[in-house]
Amino acid sequence: MARSRRDPEYLVLDIETVPDTGRWKRPELPHGVEAPFPPTWAHRIIVIGCLWLGPDYRLKRVGVVGDGRDDERELLEDFSRFVGRAHPVLVTYNGRVFDLPVIALRSLCHGVPLRWYYRDRGVRHRYSEEGHLDLCDWLADHGATRSGSLDAVARLIGLPGKVGVDGSQVEGLYRSGHLSAIQSYCLADVIQTALLFMRFQLLRGLLPPDEYRTTTEGLLAALRSEARAASVLDAIDAEQLLRVAGAAFSS
Repeated sequence: MARSRRDPEYLVLDIETVPDTGRWKRPELPHGVEAPFPPTWAHRIIVIGCLWLGPDYRLKRVGVVGDGRDDERELLEDFSRFVGRAHPVLVTYNGRVFDLPVIALRSLCHGVPLRWYYRDRGVRHRYSEEGHLDLCDWLADHGATRSGSLDAVARLIGLPGKVGVDGSQVEGLYRSGHLSAIQSYCLADVIQTALLFMRFQLLRGLLPPDEYRTTTEGLLAALRSEARAASVLDAIDAEQLLRVAGAAFSS
């Protein structure tokens, strides 16, 4: 399908955080009572995972910002600088509720400018897809129905959902020095969000069935070069992910 030079690129995004214990303390609770989720401003960002797609949905880059570092200010500066320069459409799952507000508040904390967030058209407008497309919000018809978790929705299309680690383990892994495991976990969610995005473009009629199959196969093949993607790719039901109504099959 031909696309104009003005067609957007896409940056699939996910963050991992730990509580900012210097500014927020967990309340003391009776034994067996689950600790509350920290308020948005009290999440310290330790990983920003990204997958960059061109206008033709081909993989340009995948990885974590500041690979190997967890300095929050540096991560935010690098991320904001890239988005401000490239102006991709951000693609998230529940990013309007969590990821982007956390990025904004933590940038406020560190004095990192987010000009693109506040001044670029569509990034914060809920019903626009020009700057940010939150798949969770769109699949829930912007609040008309209840949204599902990424884990649940991913399984609908042949993706594995959570692989090995879940969000409740992030803080413990970080405290024990396993940042690389958290980065791999974050990339697993990023990759599945990207593949869900491809399926959503099919759903919306922006990718015809045969083109969806071709571009998704290409993305899966390109991701094989990222060692941290192996656990996700090996667990994908490719037949389910690629089989769509109306597609012509060569075999």
